[in-house]
Amino acid sequence: NMLNCPPLGLETLKITDFQLHASTAKRYGLGAHRGRLNIQAGVNENDFYDGAWCAGRNDPYQWIEVDARRLTKFTGVITQGRNSLWSSNWVTSYRVLVSNDSHAWTAVRNESGDVIFEGNSEKEIPVLNMLPVPLVARYIRINPRSWFEEGSICMRLEILGCPLPDPNNYYHRRNEMTTTDNLDFKHHNYKEMRQLMKTVNKMCPNITRIYNIGKSNQGLKLYAVEISDNPGEHEVGEPEFRYIAGAHGNEVLGRELILLLMQFMCQEYLAGNPRIVHLIEDTRIHLLPSVNPDGYDKAYKAGSELGGWSLGRWTQDGIDINNNFPDLNSLLWESEDQKKSKRKVPNHYIPIPDWYLSENATVAVETRAIIAWMEKIPFVLGGNLQGGELVVAYPYDMVRSMWKTQDYTPTPDDHVFRWLAYSYASTHRLMTDARRRACHTEDFQKEDGTVNGASWHTVAGSINDFSYLHTNCFELSIYVGCDKYPHESELPEEWENNRESLIVFMEQVHRGIKGIVKDVHGKGIPNAVISVEGVNHDIRTADGDYWRLLNPGEYVVGVKAEGYTTATKTCEVGYDMGATQCDFTISKTNLARIKEIMKKFGKQPMSLSARRLRQRARQWRQQR
Repeated sequence: NMLNCPPLGLETLKITDFQLHASTAKRYGLGAHRGRLNIQAGVNENDFYDGAWCAGRNDPYQWIEVDARRLTKFTGVITQGRNSLWSSNWVTSYRVLVSNDSHAWTAVRNESGDVIFEGNSEKEIPVLNMLPVPLVARYIRINPRSWFEEGSICMRLEILGCPLPDPNNYYHRRNEMTTTDNLDFKHHNYKEMRQLMKTVNKMCPNITRIYNIGKSNQGLKLYAVEISDNPGEHEVGEPEFRYIAGAHGNEVLGRELILLLMQFMCQEYLAGNPRIVHLIEDTRIHLLPSVNPDGYDKAYKAGSELGGWSLGRWTQDGIDINNNFPDLNSLLWESEDQKKSKRKVPNHYIPIPDWYLSENATVAVETRAIIAWMEKIPFVLGGNLQGGELVVAYPYDMVRSMWKTQDYTPTPDDHVFRWLAYSYASTHRLMTDARRRACHTEDFQKEDGTVNGASWHTVAGSINDFSYLHTNCFELSIYVGCDKYPHESELPEEWENNRESLIVFMEQVHRGIKGIVKDVHGKGIPNAVISVEGVNHDIRTADGDYWRLLNPGEYVVGVKAEGYTTATKTCEVGYDMGATQCDFTISKTNLARIKEIMKKFGKQPMSLSARRLRQRARQWRQQR
């Protein structure tokens, strides 16, 4: 295996800024600390966050070095050019040198002299060079020898190496995380993912069910695992939760976290862990680990370090699933801005426009499958796991003003969404750590590891906005790591980073109020509208049951259903976990009761227009 020694961690930030040094730098934003594989530049490339290390001079005496802080068996180097929209810079060849003291350096050699490694031919595709033989040292230095003739010396890199055991070294086992969970820590291709699901189902047949929501462009089934004490059925009074991952096929950490989560929940349920048992008995949980298996297959074949930033991101037909949903925001906002408009758009359950449903619309088959799934199951809360950052983004994801690309755009449930985002971020091991450096260009610490999607970067047709405006489900995007495709050796630590957050976020589905809306005979009324005074966003009942996510406080809650009287009551949400019961019994309106009685005795109530026609006919006969 060419990657038998894992990456040291320049991309994952395990290698700190203090461990990176360079001969010179063009400016601070292009310093050695920016020379990390796949690091991204901001739109403004003249700030502190540029997309590579760039030498201050273009000559063959420049270098960038990594201090591993312990003896390491170095086996390979991966390089990229500078990430930039405006310039083209990359190194075309380089030498590799090693040292134990950072003063005396030894170049990698072969029979004919110093080895000159072939570098990059463009700026984004990573190039791997294995050393002829592994070398043991503490420091490793890259010395560019030639570069793109129309550019300058700029590079991003990752080093492959196996740290050697050294108990006397202060840094021995430092920054290394171990886990006691007995889980399958590896990257699973499509076949292996399917087999793992079967294994979990076999271990826990009474609480799991495997099903698929549709197929990918290439015909791969989109498999999901349901975890519930009564799999296969929606139980009245039990909320539905979902995690999905892999909408971008190259963001594979979320996929593996979901596979780890289903193993963990099965094991802990069998072990009698009361927290997990309670969650499974009171919640119907759906885990969909790979929304874009076609894209994943491309990234998987390239490997964890060699896919670059975007290989496998899109579907087979080039669509970004995450932003491929109907833009319902514009419909709602146009309706609100034109108050005299005859076409009033509701504040929830906004219908999908006809153009989107046509065969000619640019909509991925995977997106259509997700929409059908969202409409079929009355989800209450969901998280879509993404990668490349450490932050939780909440809606709206689209700015209201067409003239802005970034602007805080809150939903009517902004306080609830901010809490949901914080519940994940605050229990993650790193997201709210003020000492950690930014992944790329954005520092989300001022909002405690959370961000309003539209204030970050605006997108139309996001899954979060669509879910909120078309269904009852509150959906957030959870960016689980700086490295989209971490090496297999990083998975135990990433699991430890995210495990508690994954569970805490699921538990939030039980926050707010819940209840059953029924008629005087005790029968549940589906599709009844639940409104909260002061919050311009309603939800609807499923089989008469509903869940309304709310923060602690006192709320005036109303219910209305076609053919029934309206009702309101005050419901209080406490700070303890567990939704407050808030039931309604409503009776049919007089007109509805008259229609029901007449229908029972074989008579249909006459419409107003029919009565007017009959009255005119009677008057005409009398006049004759």
